[in-house]
Amino acid sequence: MNFASMRFAKTLCIAAAVIVAGFSTAFAQTIKIGSKNFTEQFIVAELYAAALENAGFKVERKINLGGTLVAHEALKSGAIDLYPEYTGTGFNAVMKATTTESDPAKVLGLVKAYYEKEFNLTWLKPSRINNGYAIVVRPDTAKEHNLKTLSDLGKVAKKLSLGAGTEFVDRRDGIAGLKEVYGAEFGEFKQFAALRLRYEALSQKQVDVANGFSTDWQIAAEKFVALDDDKSLFPPYFLAPVVRPEIAANAKIVEALEKVGDVLDNPTMQELNRQVEVDKKEPRTVAANFLKAKGLVR
Repeated sequence: MNFASMRFAKTLCIAAAVIVAGFSTAFAQTIKIGSKNFTEQFIVAELYAAALENAGFKVERKINLGGTLVAHEALKSGAIDLYPEYTGTGFNAVMKATTTESDPAKVLGLVKAYYEKEFNLTWLKPSRINNGYAIVVRPDTAKEHNLKTLSDLGKVAKKLSLGAGTEFVDRRDGIAGLKEVYGAEFGEFKQFAALRLRYEALSQKQVDVANGFSTDWQIAAEKFVALDDDKSLFPPYFLAPVVRPEIAANAKIVEALEKVGDVLDNPTMQELNRQVEVDKKEPRTVAANFLKAKGLVR
């Protein structure tokens, strides 16, 4: 090797060392983890935080930011580096899709491509949590009106009152979709910001129908009937970390986050939600105990 070649090789080595050093320095910075404003999000954000701390990273928790668009804007701006999101939410609330899609892989592919193109953000591998909307009624209401599906509900909706959350009003897979797809126009509508209040209203017969989510512990505990979405109005809502590109580029971070996702499913999440909402345990405690039981943290 002549002198010029040796000097060029040395320059390449120095450049590579600078890049690696810069990359390492970037990840010496604190990873900022956000969440939306309900129990499941608090718990999953704490699961991510504990797993990353166990892997040796510094973490700053920015939990309970607000609704979907607040968390999304925080991620876009760099105020946070990642937060847990649902594929169906990305599809409907962020992409504002105008079509109905029930295939989980296709929904993930669409939102992943859209986020990467429009926002330079990445969806990691989803967990087995599919926390889609659940339209629920009391057993006596289901029996009285012979309700098994949302098509059944559409036929008698004018006789019934609906209790729903704030986001359900404006989303295509909410009240508008129930009317468009199932012809459901309710006799009365009551809005409840807190999920707990919707279930309380349903139990106390203040409303006849409520919108909840598939991982809500109340559905099993209260023996509510979740009506079948027989025309696939609701897309799949698989939970996954949505992350900034520098997070996606770090294999150690991705591995820690995806190990958490691998041990989560709907029954597991229902139980973790119950521990916080019924047993009044702190989300951080619930998350730490769960990860220890699964052998994912020391």
